[in-house]
Amino acid sequence: MHGAEVVVVDAPGRHAGAHADAAVTATKGCVLAVQVADCAPIALVGDGVIGVAHAGWRGLVAGVVPATVEVMRSLGAGDIGATVGPCIHAECYEFGADDLEHVAERLGSSVRGRTAAGAPALDLVGAASGALRAAGIERIEVGEVCTACSPGHWSFRASGDVQRQAVVAWM
Repeated sequence: MHGAEVVVVDAPGRHAGAHADAAVTATKGCVLAVQVADCAPIALVGDGVIGVAHAGWRGLVAGVVPATVEVMRSLGAGDIGATVGPCIHAECYEFGADDLEHVAERLGSSVRGRTAAGAPALDLVGAASGALRAAGIERIEVGEVCTACSPGHWSFRASGDVQRQAVVAWM
């Protein structure tokens, strides 16, 4: 959805197919998933609570990360760790100057990057990691795979692929 809508899954199958940006559960047997193309898939885990989030630039600006963390904490998660999965990296993600300025105003100047050709770019990995740190998450693992460069991943921006990757989590 490219926003900050978080659903709480409290029974297996609840909210299946929901139009949301993140899902959280503290219920064993519930499977969570979000689909992404070049956006960052984020998996979170802490103290019997798990979450998954779809974090593109619009969702990051809208606050999907703090919204997901807030819901997890409301369900009892204390120390939360996160993994940022394969997504497009700055060297492949040319980004308009006005949009980049808007994102930097919201998330900080560390989101600014350069493409391999030297054009302005969004550092989506840096933006997602920065949003996680701002939400109080210190344990962050980051995947090294760029969806635009990887022959094993789909990329809408690099090749117009309409297929998606998914991050899936369950307890």
